Amino acid sequence: MCGIAGFIDVRPDAGADDLRSVVGDMADNIRHRGPDSCGVWVDESVGIALGHRRLAILDLSPTGDQPMLSEDGRYVITFNEEIYNHWTLREELRLLGCRFRGTSATEVMLAAFEIWGVAHSLEKFVGMFAFGLWDRSERALYLVRDRMGEKLLYYGWAGSAFLFGSELKALRAHPKWREEIDRDVLSLYFRHNYVPAPYCIYGGIRKLMPGTMLRVAVDGLMPGSLPPHSLLVPAGRR
Repeated sequence: MCGIAGFIDVRPDAGADDLRSVVGDMADNIRHRGPDSCGVWVDESVGIALGHRRLAILDLSPTGDQPMLSEDGRYVITFNEEIYNHWTLREELRLLGCRFRGTSATEVMLAAFEIWGVAHSLEKFVGMFAFGLWDRSERALYLVRDRMGEKLLYYGWAGSAFLFGSELKALRAHPKWREEIDRDVLSLYFRHNYVPAPYCIYGGIRKLMPGTMLRVAVDGLMPGSLPPHSLLVPAGRR
């Protein structure tokens, strides 16, 4: 279990150091998910910040630390995962000329995105995962959750900031967070005795549904707006 968090501020008024501080606080709020290390990555020109709390299991070395950049520098990922077929994919990617520094599944995913693109790579991944992937070329953030929904992922707006994280605790650490109860969702809670997905008790926040991908392009993004979700194709289907 690892913890992920991040945000895009469409009206950035902070420098790189401030972005690092905020996303670091978001990640630290879910430290219990990943006590081994903490990493952040920011791009102040876009107003994006990614954070990660790592529980090191497969690759115990620093080569598995996140957020992690792809070899070509295009993609940056913060990832909570287990990809069961990553060794098979690693060998397939080696034959296509990919090189690897460590043994983490995260490196394999980034190499797959480089070679096959995001959508096609997701068709190949077998496992349980939730991640935020920043495409520096397309200036777009991808939020993805596994088909069975084993890994949680929350997202939504807090003022001009689009937030995401493994737990609500991460989102609440952002300075633009406003803890407002959604009264319509409150009525659902009283009706069902729980909050059904994709709803969240807080206004403007949702749970990403299992087996879906949300692509958030920065250009033209307005507070409160969200593009439609895409369903993940079952793994192994071409």
